[in-house]
Amino acid sequence: MQKILYGGEEFLTGDEIADALLAYGRALGDDERAEIVEIPVVEDDGSIVEAKFLIGPASQIVAKQVKHSGEELMDDDLVIRLKDLTRAVESPTAGPLEISPSDVPEID
Repeated sequence: MQKILYGGEEFLTGDEIADALLAYGRALGDDERAEIVEIPVVEDDGSIVEAKFLIGPASQIVAKQVKHSGEELMDDDLVIRLKDLTRAVESPTAGPLEISPSDVPEID
């Protein structure tokens, strides 16, 4: 488990979730964009709640490994989505270029 330090607060979440959040934040920072990302975190009483993070160029996020007696917090769908979003920022793909016949210059 990892604690994410953000805005003077600490948020406990799973290793893969924390790593995916940081990677996405780095990619957004490099692209000079910001996004709001919602991830599950463990409260002091053991309950799981959603926390929203604004991540991007100005984000100051630190994650540190901590000992936790409970189960590892997992969210495979979220991790896949964050990795996909990271790849999309790092290697954007363009859609097909639509050209009408009038856009093509005539060759004599």
